[in-house]
Amino acid sequence: MGAITKIGQIGVPAQDMERATAFYKDLLGLQLLFNTETMAFFDCDGVRLLVSLPEKKEFAHASSVLYFHVNHIQQAYEEYMEKGIVFIDEPHRVAKVGQTETWMAFFKDTEGNVHALMSEVAVN
Repeated sequence: MGAITKIGQIGVPAQDMERATAFYKDLLGLQLLFNTETMAFFDCDGVRLLVSLPEKKEFAHASSVLYFHVNHIQQAYEEYMEKGIVFIDEPHRVAKVGQTETWMAFFKDTEGNVHALMSEVAVN
């Protein structure tokens, strides 16, 4: 059976490849696997992220929100702010299920795509 087993790649549209590549590599600190004039491939702990110029007009829109997991959201938020990443909001709790709180902080990349830092915190 051809069942889906995992996400192989996530695509994020860009308008300026040099600017977008620098954002994901230098500011977010993702490992650049390889790039061409129109595409850059990054590794995010086994999930491949493709940042590319849209091949067709219908692909030239904001991407889905990517939620980047961090262990300490306040610390990551402060470090990324120091690098110049523009956040839409501060870290805040979005849910509590049992003994686990989920925290998020949303930001925009240089191409206008909205993403988030997320952290799951055990509470007593």
